Amino acid sequence: MKNYFDVSGKYAVVTGASSGLGRQFAICLAEQGCNVAIMARRVEKLEEVKKEIETYGVKCLVVPCDVTDTLKIKEAVEQVETEFGRIDILVNNAAAGFATPAVETSDELWENVMKTNVNGVFYVAREVGKVMLKQNYGRIINIGSFHCQVTMNGFPRSGYSTAKGAVYMMTKALAAEWAKNGITVNTLGPGYFKSEMADKVTDQRYDDNIVNNCPMGRRGNPGELNGGLLFLASDASSYVTGQLLLVDGGWTIV
Repeated sequence: MKNYFDVSGKYAVVTGASSGLGRQFAICLAEQGCNVAIMARRVEKLEEVKKEIETYGVKCLVVPCDVTDTLKIKEAVEQVETEFGRIDILVNNAAAGFATPAVETSDELWENVMKTNVNGVFYVAREVGKVMLKQNYGRIINIGSFHCQVTMNGFPRSGYSTAKGAVYMMTKALAAEWAKNGITVNTLGPGYFKSEMADKVTDQRYDDNIVNNCPMGRRGNPGELNGGLLFLASDASSYVTGQLLLVDGGWTIV
């Protein structure tokens, strides 16, 4: 029986792979036989992830990279192309966030979120896109959020929601531009999942809001994004591009 979700033997890049969802995405691909280049600023954390990935018998490349630095991105992508020879899959995951009221948001806070969540996503896609265009093949998965479509009542989300909305429109634009080059570009939109960034918010009202407003009444569990990721990373989605795949426990349906 053919496995339409097969990514074995492919070569992937995962940004923001030192912890949280990025780490989960990298391990998910490795479990399925995909070779993975993991990118982030915290090299010591990446080395820990590499040990886990290599237990699956695949290649893992640690690549230090700050996605707000275009020179570092170019160097990182060149390193991956040299070591792997190609890049089949990009999981564009690196992100930053804040939960500050709009009138209290400093220029620095706003610019940091935009640099990471919008500029960084574009810069990485641009450089990896150059490699994929040469191959006439690629699967780009930009990690968005259900905040691509909705915000959150009672909790400030101006910066994060703006950035994630921009990621979705960027996805559409890149998908249209590269559609005839064998490259698909899609957005995976998680709801609230446990992660290093999410764990920084300790307000009980915040947790109660998630429970009360998500139809499933809970956060997403580890592994519940894997199916969506593998669908978009594999040839199962060969005729799917420019789309937002929400994995949010039903948050956006009510």
